[in-house]
Amino acid sequence: MALKQYLAQKLEQRLSPQQIQLMKLLQVPTMELDQRIKQEIEENPALEEGEEYDEDYENEDDYDDYEEEVPEFDISEYIDEDGSDYKTKANNTSKDDEERVIPLSGEQSFQEKLIEQLHLLYLTDEQFQIAEMIIGNLDESGYLKREIDALVDDLAFALNLNVTEPEVEEILEVIQELDPAGVGARDLQECLLIQINRKQDGDITRFTAKVILEKYFEEFTKKHYERIASKLEIEDEDLKDAIEEILKLNPKPGGSMKESAKNHQQIIPDFMITEFEGQLELNINGRNAPDLKVSRTYEQMLRTYAEGAKTSKSDKEALLFVKQKLDGAKWFIDAIKQRQNTLLHTMEAIMTYQKAYFLTGDETQLKPMILKDIAEIVNMDISTVSRVANSKYVQTGYGIFPLKYFFSESLSTDSGEEVSTREVKKILSEAIEGEEKRKPLTDEKLMALLQEKGYNIARRTVAKYREQLNIPVARLRKEL
Repeated sequence: MALKQYLAQKLEQRLSPQQIQLMKLLQVPTMELDQRIKQEIEENPALEEGEEYDEDYENEDDYDDYEEEVPEFDISEYIDEDGSDYKTKANNTSKDDEERVIPLSGEQSFQEKLIEQLHLLYLTDEQFQIAEMIIGNLDESGYLKREIDALVDDLAFALNLNVTEPEVEEILEVIQELDPAGVGARDLQECLLIQINRKQDGDITRFTAKVILEKYFEEFTKKHYERIASKLEIEDEDLKDAIEEILKLNPKPGGSMKESAKNHQQIIPDFMITEFEGQLELNINGRNAPDLKVSRTYEQMLRTYAEGAKTSKSDKEALLFVKQKLDGAKWFIDAIKQRQNTLLHTMEAIMTYQKAYFLTGDETQLKPMILKDIAEIVNMDISTVSRVANSKYVQTGYGIFPLKYFFSESLSTDSGEEVSTREVKKILSEAIEGEEKRKPLTDEKLMALLQEKGYNIARRTVAKYREQLNIPVARLRKEL
């Protein structure tokens, strides 16, 4: 088939680089906005922190005069065709692509802390290599999921060590003596047994807990407490004490070290809502509205270059550079202002829509609200409202909440009234908190309870809400 060339005309809409950057600014939280502003100030010397000048470059009429004085340049005048950059390097990424930097942790890893303990033991070089191989195969929770025979093969192929399975198991027992207790276990039962064995001090409760884990672990996981009490011939109180001892053990010993080293991020609210005599007042965090200005020095440079001679190549380059930096600084200041106005406009709509909740703090007063409802009020696109709600927090008299907390779907009652699913979840959680723990409420009973209150809801919907609340099934909620 022969190739043909033809002309075609089509109409399409594309976002400008400035619009894309504005969308990115809109979705970042307050902490990241601080970093973004600092980065822009470092990259653009024409942008400074501080209040704007009264008579300055910021005057639109003056700036238009500067633009008229600056001639348009042919960029080809500044390209050295003999030494073009494309001949020596290639860049296949777009300027609009988000740069995702992977931070390097300065903390010791879980495996490094275990190897550090190995150096305190009397091990031969061969035993130390076996121990390193085992530790390298532990998962984040501290479990060894790889089979012993597979480790033997790894040692033979990777390190040229010919060892037997009993030799590897012997070193595994050494690792299981390291801290934290339970590390190196191959399953949950072994992990808990390692920990309870370290606690044996002649106490009858801890001994009973050990027996339960050794002989009746399956019954324990399924909470068949009557069967365990019958087989051990003990009273319910003694069984309860033994189970409480088991519940003190750590099912993820490796995760405990990871959690202790984790840096917890502090939440800084983007908005503050206060109530005074029945009226709500909304304030935006000052960090969302920083004082930025265009550098007076660069404004004076533009004036000087525009009035002076521009015949040489260096003068044209300097004039083009200054104009680009001033344009970038002015656009960034306008983008920050537009971000602030968009945040305030959207949050005001949310505050008005959920006024009953912000006045009372009663979760059942939350009205069903989706992104489309707010988008129609503020006359913006749904994606813009979504960006505003992303990673933003509001401080109220009843706590700090993410904006997404106030969005929920609706559910119909017997009277045809639309209520928020959050109201149903609150009733569901309160019912489970007040249930008799010896006989927890099943999903069917919870469904019947909600239907008695007038909520049309199916059993599978009850199960879905229960899972969203991180509440286990009735069998796993059973207590003695």
